[in-house]
Amino acid sequence: MGRVEAELLTDGGNNAVVRLPGRRFVGLLIQGDSLSTLRSDLAEVVEAFDQGDGAGLAKTAGLLLADLYALLMRYSAALDAHEIPRPY
Repeated sequence: MGRVEAELLTDGGNNAVVRLPGRRFVGLLIQGDSLSTLRSDLAEVVEAFDQGDGAGLAKTAGLLLADLYALLMRYSAALDAHEIPRPY
């Protein structure tokens, strides 16, 4: 493992849009606790599905989708601010 300098395209916080040297695309750094929360939310979606809890499934999936959408919008806004084309 080595140290590299990354270009920070957003403020830090629980996630940050960064450009690593040698990478074609800009990335999103997510703090471990935030990643764990996303994983737990997805586990709740799977559990609600397994239990046939349609209302619980829809609610939890909707919250997870909103969280992921917010991350994508933060990523997209950072790319737009730095005039970087989206990789998708």
